Amino acid sequence: MTFSHPLASGARIFAAHDCDGNKHHVLALVTTLELDPEHHNYKKPFVEKLCAAARKYLADSGKATAFVLMNKPSDWQADRT
Repeated sequence: MTFSHPLASGARIFAAHDCDGNKHHVLALVTTLELDPEHHNYKKPFVEKLCAAARKYLADSGKATAFVLMNKPSDWQADRT
């Protein structure tokens, strides 16, 4: 079962290791949504819908234990402050 949602342009499960060396599977969701609540283009209802869909996927699939929302790295801008 693959995660798919209209607000996500991509999704993949990665293995992450914590400080104790334990392995955790994390669902990484790529989206074009603005994720900074302070930004004028931030649309909380859309972000909440995507998060709710990710939580449902986590509960139904059992493949991952957490998720992270992110924009494409090519869309990232360096903080110049």
